[in-house]
Amino acid sequence: MELAQRAAEIAEHFVAPLGRRWLHVQAVAARAAELSPAVPPQDRDVLVAAAWLHDIGYSPEIGHTHFHPLDGARWLQKQGWSAEVVNLVAHHSGARFEAAERGMSQELAEFPFEDSPLLDALVAADLTTGPGGERYSYAERIDEILSRYAPDDPVHRTWVKARPVLAEAVDRTAKRLAEVQPR
Repeated sequence: MELAQRAAEIAEHFVAPLGRRWLHVQAVAARAAELSPAVPPQDRDVLVAAAWLHDIGYSPEIGHTHFHPLDGARWLQKQGWSAEVVNLVAHHSGARFEAAERGMSQELAEFPFEDSPLLDALVAADLTTGPGGERYSYAERIDEILSRYAPDDPVHRTWVKARPVLAEAVDRTAKRLAEVQPR
């Protein structure tokens, strides 16, 4: 079975019961497929698979630490998923910033961080998709996240710090995509 298809089935099992988050995950996977020309051909299925799986750690069946990137990555690792997919899930969308806010950097360090076109594209897919699957600009998405959390919340503090760094990832993906698309 194709990697992304297997990932979609697992995501549906764990995320569909979570309601609106399932709309988000489906839209992130579709956006990742749109952005996939920004990564080498051999990495495109990995990108879409990671997009399907990026939020499985929210499932109560998986989420033991209540830090979804870590919980999802640990579960995927135990299930034998490739290190590439596991590490993308672990580090998607600025997880390292939130881990620092939550005092969980050491736990997240179980999974190597690699700044790569794959991670950039996953960040771009996730952070241009709203919580109900809406298409947003990066700035709109970050503003939406910030509006849901009080300034003293770790998630709010995360995005204040991560915003400029992840904007660069989104911009790099847009540039890579522009380089490979016909004019």
